[in-house]
Amino acid sequence: MLIDINAYVGNWPFQQLKYNTCDALYARMNKFGVDLSVISNLNGIFYKNTQSSNEELFEQIQSNRKFKDRFIPYAVINPIYAGWQDDLEICIKTYGFKGVRLYPSYHDYEILDPACIELVKRVRDYGLPVVFNFRMEDTRQRSWMDTAYVKNNVIREWNLKNILPIVNAVPDAKYIILNFANAVKLDAEELSLIKKTNLLFDTSGRAITNMADFLKQFGEDKFAFGTHSPILDYLTGLLRIESLLPIEADENTKELLRSGNAKRMLGL
Repeated sequence: MLIDINAYVGNWPFQQLKYNTCDALYARMNKFGVDLSVISNLNGIFYKNTQSSNEELFEQIQSNRKFKDRFIPYAVINPIYAGWQDDLEICIKTYGFKGVRLYPSYHDYEILDPACIELVKRVRDYGLPVVFNFRMEDTRQRSWMDTAYVKNNVIREWNLKNILPIVNAVPDAKYIILNFANAVKLDAEELSLIKKTNLLFDTSGRAITNMADFLKQFGEDKFAFGTHSPILDYLTGLLRIESLLPIEADENTKELLRSGNAKRMLGL
């Protein structure tokens, strides 16, 4: 079984995308044998009111029964936008969304903003995961109009140390961290925090060029297949799993990476 924990529909204003509709993603899943995909709407990163994107996604999934069986929708919520608490409740209780994606760099708030902490706690209380991205695309190829990672005229991407403060602040939440980039050396306390937290990284990111090393460092229960589609190609995240040698990962470990860890995190 294959579960993709990192996919999108919608538009990216800085690049023409293919396979960015529900129909196109569904076809890609069938072509490459992916059973389920966790999806959200890219439009929510750029809409002033992110709830409009969640409504779009809900309507698209409701339009065809085949989508309901294969897509696991996640809401995009901006905790510094008025009324986000109501938006969150509607997404979970009315629309049946199964998690929340947060974009501090794009929505312009700090990861330890009190509103962000409150949102993470509310999602935790629903028993659902909260998702952060290291980045949406490689800043070396960023559009001059994409200023999300520009601070004081310097381009910076997140690394793991940028995300750990929220994990430390709400250690009993569920976390999914996507598009792993810019790996840094962690001290023993930071590594211990990751290992004891209910947390998953997906396999799409640039830093995961040697999957075996990351399995040794963080553990086989901390990774799951992700494509970051349609911004990245559809197969690299899977090839990082399938290219593991038997001495690096046995078939049971590979099955955890393909779907087992995702099932646990998603409550499937």
